[in-house]
Amino acid sequence: MGGVTRSSAPGPAAPPPAEPSKREWFSEIIGRTRFVVLIAVIAVLLVSFSLFLQGTLLALQTIWESWRDTLNQGISSQKGELTVEFLEIVSTMLKAVVFYLIGVGLYSLFITPLNLTSALGVESLADLEQKVVSVIIVILGVTFLEHFVRWEKPLDTLYFAGALALAGGALVFFQRVHRGSGGDLEQPQSKLRARQELFEFHTEQRHIDDRDVELAEAATQAKLEGKADAEEGSG
Repeated sequence: MGGVTRSSAPGPAAPPPAEPSKREWFSEIIGRTRFVVLIAVIAVLLVSFSLFLQGTLLALQTIWESWRDTLNQGISSQKGELTVEFLEIVSTMLKAVVFYLIGVGLYSLFITPLNLTSALGVESLADLEQKVVSVIIVILGVTFLEHFVRWEKPLDTLYFAGALALAGGALVFFQRVHRGSGGDLEQPQSKLRARQELFEFHTEQRHIDDRDVELAEAATQAKLEGKADAEEGSG
């Protein structure tokens, strides 16, 4: 009755895991150095938060003083200086926005992709430059408006306008030259999905799937072949 027990022959031994070469190990270390950008991100965001806080305190102080003077001296006491003070608040907030864009942009580009930056259209360093330059142009316009409202020295105001026109013109020229050179993943579908995940589902981190890569490759190929405008997909 006793049957012969068949001993199963041992299968082929699994090959030992290949040890990473020195080049791969060094590449891993170099890749990890991207986290040093966190130092710049934290510093820039602290500057941004400080400017936002200072702008808020300045706004509260200006509002309090303007209403105090209105109640004590009448509405006629509020002249052009009040407009200048409020424009200074706007300028401070815009400067805070510049530092904020730089901080979150660097974090998204070097550490982890964010839905926030994708929704804003920041997919590469070129996109980040475009956004920052746009805000700087607005700051130049607000700064000139402050001097124009004061109108203390017309000749100096004219010189100031000329200097701002040269600086603003150079920035606009820079934007036109680099227009369309943003990230390959800059697609309307990705932006809309990022906005939905961010504002409706409250998902901060961005996930890049294969469909995004396929659309980016198709858009890049179309641009190279001249079948698509360089600005297409930046909406």
